[in-house]
Amino acid sequence: MGETATDTLARKDRSGEVISGGHLVAKALKNEGVDTIFTLCGGHIIDIYDGCLDEGIRIIDVRHEQVAAHAADGYARQTGGLGCVVTTAGPGCTNAVTGIATAFRSESPVLHIGGQGALTQHKMGSLQDLPHVDIMAPITKFAASVSSTERVADMVSMAARECFAGSYGPSYLEMPRDVLDREVPLDKAVIPKASHYRASTKSIGDPADIERLADILVKAERPCVLLGSQVWSSRGHEAAIDLVRALNIPAYFNGGGRGLLPPGDPHHFHRTRRLAFDKADVILIVGTPFDFRMGYGKRLRAEATVVQIDMDYRTVGKNRDISLGLVGDPGAILKAVHDATTSRNGNGAAGRKDWLAELRAAEGKATDKLMPLFLSDKSPIHPYRVAWEINEFLTDDTIYIGDGGDVVTISAQAVQPRAPGNWMDPGALGSLGVGTGFALASKLAHPKKEVLCYYGDGAFGMTAFDMETANRFGAPYIAVIGNNSAMNQIRYGQLSKYGEQRGSIGNKLGDVPFGKFAEMLGGYGEEVRDAGEIAPALQRAREAVQRDGKSAVVNIWVDPNEYAPGTKAQTMYK
Repeated sequence: MGETATDTLARKDRSGEVISGGHLVAKALKNEGVDTIFTLCGGHIIDIYDGCLDEGIRIIDVRHEQVAAHAADGYARQTGGLGCVVTTAGPGCTNAVTGIATAFRSESPVLHIGGQGALTQHKMGSLQDLPHVDIMAPITKFAASVSSTERVADMVSMAARECFAGSYGPSYLEMPRDVLDREVPLDKAVIPKASHYRASTKSIGDPADIERLADILVKAERPCVLLGSQVWSSRGHEAAIDLVRALNIPAYFNGGGRGLLPPGDPHHFHRTRRLAFDKADVILIVGTPFDFRMGYGKRLRAEATVVQIDMDYRTVGKNRDISLGLVGDPGAILKAVHDATTSRNGNGAAGRKDWLAELRAAEGKATDKLMPLFLSDKSPIHPYRVAWEINEFLTDDTIYIGDGGDVVTISAQAVQPRAPGNWMDPGALGSLGVGTGFALASKLAHPKKEVLCYYGDGAFGMTAFDMETANRFGAPYIAVIGNNSAMNQIRYGQLSKYGEQRGSIGNKLGDVPFGKFAEMLGGYGEEVRDAGEIAPALQRAREAVQRDGKSAVVNIWVDPNEYAPGTKAQTMYK
């Protein structure tokens, strides 16, 4: 049998004579450290797959592009590297928009490569033609179309560099079909050498400001620090922990910062953030913006010395005046500050003993106040009981994912991850449907870790079919559903504003026994209606995942008339 056209292309590629655009994409991705792409197939992009096979890049094909984009985001969060999603043109791109927008608001480095009709068909009405770059530009740090095959790898490198410049975020590259399919001489293609075209991103900013912050922290009587998602995404957590311990500072955490210190650590505080903000003389905010989650900065005491560290200059001092702002890498800055404090005399550990003791006592009181809800035996099941049981179920190696409205808000009061990277949530965009992609990516990134995703039933219904993808690629996880047959976070506001007759319009869902869904996919499913059965059901799900290698679903029927305090106060809108 004679040599096929594919054989000829592969032979020429291996000999270094010619190379296609799709193969250049794969080579550039490999140079960027990308080992996995998340995708849904389309005729515009198939040459990228061929290149990925040659470069040893894993191809994870999903059932919906939203999941592919969330998975690329989740993979970036879990690995600290570049996440990559590849979609076809038109609806392939638009289906991924929510996932890219989520990465944008969460400052996650994701490269979105999208197909496009051939350049020779420009403005002719080709299949799935849309102005992709115009659509993606507002929700990415960089968006461009690649107009020549010779520049494909160079443009991939350029887009990837933007993902890590300043605060992290997504980039988009449109790849016309003929640009990907065309072959060019390998020596004419621009392929930047890995790690040879970037400046250091580990800046500490102005050294004088490092000295000023060292003075402020050493002299503070009642300091506290909030460590946000940037501390984890930049992998600056070890420097943060060293500083907190050396200066004996109570630490609070939000977003991806949860888990940087384990529960029980003497500097880990969970329930007294408002008290600390109300009484602290120095408040250090690291890697989190003054957005709605921080009351736009209004929750910080006006008289306090407020210092903000962020990777993006546009975030520093936004929505609230600050005493000092530092722009750069969180870990590098905190290490430099730590080093600068070693020669200074101040209040130190002994001077803050009473301050930490005061906060610790308040933590205990706050926990005691919540315990009746955490241990409630009422029927229907109280959602706080579900969150408590999940926290008791977690191990040091369980990655916890929250996907929903009240699901995330309530579980944040109970679930305390045991290690860095073991908490994931939708972030500031508040996207529902992130959980399946996050779970798939987390298990692929850490095959030996357990992954548990706690969904609201509304969120689960959005992307659940890609649980089959997780099973297909050997990445099973435990799905727990708090099922109240409603979009309950929104329902509360409607009931309050419009009353019983109109308050449930547009937010009530059907009663779905989701445990059967797992069984349909060959996994374990269970329905739970009694609070005392939550823990045994979770254990059975764990054993089934370990035994069968298939995802499990524990569908817990919770009280539709219980809500998170933030939902009752409608704080998300204030």
